[in-house]
Amino acid sequence: MGHFLVVGILVIVMAVFTYIGLDAAGLMPLQASAQAVSIDWLWNWQLIAISFLFSLIVVPMVYSLIVFRRRKGETGDGEHIEGNTPLEIAWTVIPLFIVLALAYMGAYSLGETRRVDPNALVIEVKARQFAWTFEYPEYGIVSNELHIPVNKQVLLKMESADVIHSFWVPEFRVKQDVVPGRVTEYRITPTLIGSYKVRCAELCGSSHAYMESPVIVDSNTDYTAWISTQEKIAAEAAKTPEGQGERLTVRNGCIGCHSLDGSRMTGPTWFNLYGSQVKLEDGRTVTADDAFIAESILDPKATEVEGFAPTVMPPYPLTDAEIANIIAYLKTLK
Repeated sequence: MGHFLVVGILVIVMAVFTYIGLDAAGLMPLQASAQAVSIDWLWNWQLIAISFLFSLIVVPMVYSLIVFRRRKGETGDGEHIEGNTPLEIAWTVIPLFIVLALAYMGAYSLGETRRVDPNALVIEVKARQFAWTFEYPEYGIVSNELHIPVNKQVLLKMESADVIHSFWVPEFRVKQDVVPGRVTEYRITPTLIGSYKVRCAELCGSSHAYMESPVIVDSNTDYTAWISTQEKIAAEAAKTPEGQGERLTVRNGCIGCHSLDGSRMTGPTWFNLYGSQVKLEDGRTVTADDAFIAESILDPKATEVEGFAPTVMPPYPLTDAEIANIIAYLKTLK
């Protein structure tokens, strides 16, 4: 009985120190949503269970290796021990109740995470290689930044234009796949004003690691001001071809692959592109004029730029007017 008492005490002590160490490691990022509360609560109980089970295995094993090791000069067999029916019943029944308890806790956490607010703000999310686009249908706004008000539930209705992506803001905890041909929903109630990033958590191609967009949680006043500013920008952009072209590039996620400042990305930069000499993969050099840009949009594989082949850009079935507006916008990027 003395051995059981010693091992029991050591298991408890080691479990406590293991939990304290794991908790102090700061494994979880900042908590910034209402949904994160129940998820972190469940995670904390899992840490407790992990710490206990780890100690329950390691302590008896190490204790037995030390205390019950074969001493020098011992040549006999160890004590023969038959099965212990009460022990076998205990280690079957007790884990069963633990699993049921964890299942209930998981169901509760899932219910809290998916709790529906009928007055949630609806934002449409478009994912494509390798960019996120956010549309506010109530206001007619399209942005490559996600702005959401604090302490208000937001319902993101998400679609993918190509492959499977996954919407993940670590500080919000919740993660949701974005699947081609389906609309998936993501509900979140941000609780902490600040700037975060949405990352794609599903390997989606060569530039998967760079598929990030800013997520800004605003105060209600700042959110209203941002909406008002974006409405004015959208209204002004609609008056000029280059403004309409810029909105088209945002809506179609073009800046996920093409930089506006000359930096290298998955696709050629747009900075100083129009009118420049472009060397193609087949050795030809062409001028980036209206015809070249139009062909590159409608059939990207027809004119692959050197250093960017094979292209991953899909063809975009835009109208002549839309292509003309994009070209007008590219002319301003000097």
